[in-house]
Amino acid sequence: MKPRASASAATSAPAPVPAGGPVLYDSTLRDGAQALGITFSPAGKLRLAHLLDDFGIPYLEGGFAGSNERDMQFFRDVAKERLQRIRIAAFGATRRPGTRAEDDEFLRALLRAETPVATIFGKCWKFHVREVLRTTLEENLDMVSETVAFLRAHDREVVFDAEHFFDGYKDDPQYALSVLRRALEAGASALALCDTNGGSLPHEIFAAVSKVRGALGPDVLLGIHAHNDSGLATANSIEAFRAGARMVQGCMNGYGERAGNANLVTLLPALQLKLGAAAVPPEKLATLRSLSLAVDDLANQRPDPRAPYVGEAAFSHKAGTHVSGVRRNPATFEHVPPEAVGNERHVVLSELSGASNVLYRLKQAGAGAADLSREEVKRIVASLKAREAEGYTFESADASFRILVQKALRAHRPFFELEGFRVIVEKRGGSEPCLSEATVKIRVGDHAEITAGESVNGPVDALDKALRKALAAFYPEIAKIVLTDFRVRILDPKEATGATTRVLIESTDGERRWGTVGVSPNLIEAAWQALLDSVEYKLLCSGAAAP
Repeated sequence: MKPRASASAATSAPAPVPAGGPVLYDSTLRDGAQALGITFSPAGKLRLAHLLDDFGIPYLEGGFAGSNERDMQFFRDVAKERLQRIRIAAFGATRRPGTRAEDDEFLRALLRAETPVATIFGKCWKFHVREVLRTTLEENLDMVSETVAFLRAHDREVVFDAEHFFDGYKDDPQYALSVLRRALEAGASALALCDTNGGSLPHEIFAAVSKVRGALGPDVLLGIHAHNDSGLATANSIEAFRAGARMVQGCMNGYGERAGNANLVTLLPALQLKLGAAAVPPEKLATLRSLSLAVDDLANQRPDPRAPYVGEAAFSHKAGTHVSGVRRNPATFEHVPPEAVGNERHVVLSELSGASNVLYRLKQAGAGAADLSREEVKRIVASLKAREAEGYTFESADASFRILVQKALRAHRPFFELEGFRVIVEKRGGSEPCLSEATVKIRVGDHAEITAGESVNGPVDALDKALRKALAAFYPEIAKIVLTDFRVRILDPKEATGATTRVLIESTDGERRWGTVGVSPNLIEAAWQALLDSVEYKLLCSGAAAP
């Protein structure tokens, strides 16, 4: 999609844009996971890898090799996944002072991660070399070159993160450049210039990257890694790109330690729609809002309604001159078309408002949309909006969305009917685990079934076991379902224990993954709704016959 012309285009020259599109490098699972309040489950990490792979992100940094077992487990798990194009990077540091590269435990951990890419950080600021590493400037240069050479000798693509580069460049440009040259000569494929403290200004970034580009030549792949401590990470990344940095590092939704990292969700449309520097196909960019919301769900975060491009309020217009102008021509008060990033305009809605989004999601879910009538689309949109008003979200609940569509089209035939369930939680002693017992009564056609399930893992697991027992004789294919993730969101925390809860469940049968959602003031009922959709979706996809 071509960038929309600005109002000042006739009076000012366009910003220079170097040839070549951005190479996106996502650090959500490493830098992003270091943020206050951000955690990912093992299943959530794999889900994120698949989401970014499908979206078209070339690089994903999966964690700090050797620093903790969870990151090393992710490297083992993701190696078994079928990813199309994304390259997984393990993060680490240069060898320690006075230690040979082959003897450094963290470098050995980088090799054990068995990722195709190794990203290492090294010091570029003399202040850090002396005060943090407590070594000599020449030893620091040897640490950089020997580490890169060691990893290259083991067939790793090496990305060198030049830590505190801009502070070091201000202090001594020649030494900072010498660090980059040593990494480059040893075989690094990319040099990412880091504004680690997040204190640089955009004009400083542009000037420094321009100088580095001039010193190292046009064929070196430079990158930018910006932190948001001054609220300028996105602007600094754009200026670095304009100055010649091709690899753009950042995190989804701006996650990251302290004030966060450069927000890839904001950066990508700015680069692609404003500068015409394409990183992903337009049809993928049109799913950006869905991707952003899905990542928030995986991290159990509330989406920012005022987030640029993808926030719920990003294209909202109140009554008055704005609405009047937008109705005549959306460009009067919108800097890009909302559909270009998967968002939608919020004004007085027409009868088919939101239809394009629904049709796209139907197509994406493989539900078929070409033969739907205008009236059928209206029913789907109305049903979707009613559910969302109750607190449902379908960005990470593709299976629940598919079932909602069937119900709206009056084509849904339930595979079974619930006649009731009961859940008991009992603790028999201070040192004993809680025991949960669930009893489920269902009806399949003319047959009724009552079964019970027990679990020390909580009432939802007991419900799941009881439901499986009840259905096993009728639908043996449900034995393949495995619940891989369970997340709870409190929708109105001011209501305390009376708050409405949203439960998101991710399931797999070994071949496909799907998500389901339930909403209720009662946590168990919300979980039951999500469980019910999970089972029904599996039966629907398996072609099972409803009674």
